Amino acid sequence: MAKEIKKIIPIPDGVTVTFVGQLLTTSGPKGKNERTFWYPGINIEVAGSEVIVDSSVTKKTQKAMVGTFASHVANMIKGVADGFEYRMKVVYAHFPMQLKVEGKQLMISNFLGEKKARSANILGESKVKTAGDEVIVTGVNKEDVGQTAANIEQATRIKRFDPRVFQDGIYTVEKIV
Repeated sequence: MAKEIKKIIPIPDGVTVTFVGQLLTTSGPKGKNERTFWYPGINIEVAGSEVIVDSSVTKKTQKAMVGTFASHVANMIKGVADGFEYRMKVVYAHFPMQLKVEGKQLMISNFLGEKKARSANILGESKVKTAGDEVIVTGVNKEDVGQTAANIEQATRIKRFDPRVFQDGIYTVEKIV
């Protein structure tokens, strides 16, 4: 009575998916994504215009990992087809912030009048664009884009002041996923 666990992810037109060994590669109009997938008892197969993630083991952990792998594959496909975008708002009441992208870091100057600039790491192939009081983080890898946005928010966290009075910072206002 072993019931097979199976998830099927469709591949849209313009996106190619290959699975060799443990490496799943997706490529599309926005770019390329790679990730290693391995877990005991779980099989991944690219068949025609769909990716099949299944397991012959019916334990709870295998069922959970099938769902996790299917979500990762769906996010990889969506990333190379459409991309991910986080819009952030720069908020200040006391001291105007200056933002500058330097390599793989976003430098935040004059935050609350501080002399030393704060920095936030930009992960992977994510791109950060600043325009006035808006910061836009884009990329094909959902995890890298989300973590870059979180790094920017954390870099402007208020520590020594009352956050009800000093609401300065950079905050995520919209996720286009």
